[in-house]
Amino acid sequence: MKKILFVCMLMLTITVKAQENTEFKDVTVKFIKLTGAGAAFENAIGQIGAGVSEANKEANKTLEPLYIKMADIYMAEFTIDEIKELVAFYKTDLGKKLSEKQLGLTQKAMIFGQSWGMEVQGIAQKYN
Repeated sequence: MKKILFVCMLMLTITVKAQENTEFKDVTVKFIKLTGAGAAFENAIGQIGAGVSEANKEANKTLEPLYIKMADIYMAEFTIDEIKELVAFYKTDLGKKLSEKQLGLTQKAMIFGQSWGMEVQGIAQKYN
């Protein structure tokens, strides 16, 4: 009887944990989409598959697995409550503005970073 009770409790614990993890992942994927990353990926697929509609549809199927993999990264660094707070932020006017501007800001920052990297490389070469 104790073994049966133990197994039942174990199964209940596993089920509850799986439900919590599913909610956590769902909220995290929602967060990723709100940040503007989803639009960036969809735009990339649209550009790649502009001339080939069937390939475009197939590429869209790759988005959900990508979001799930990305969610795992965020879930390792943030709690579900923190992700929920971030979702709430991205629903505000300021959060929406950040989401809209994020891709452009990142692209500009990457250009600055590349330029800086070449500058540092030039300095390092002077001493080699």
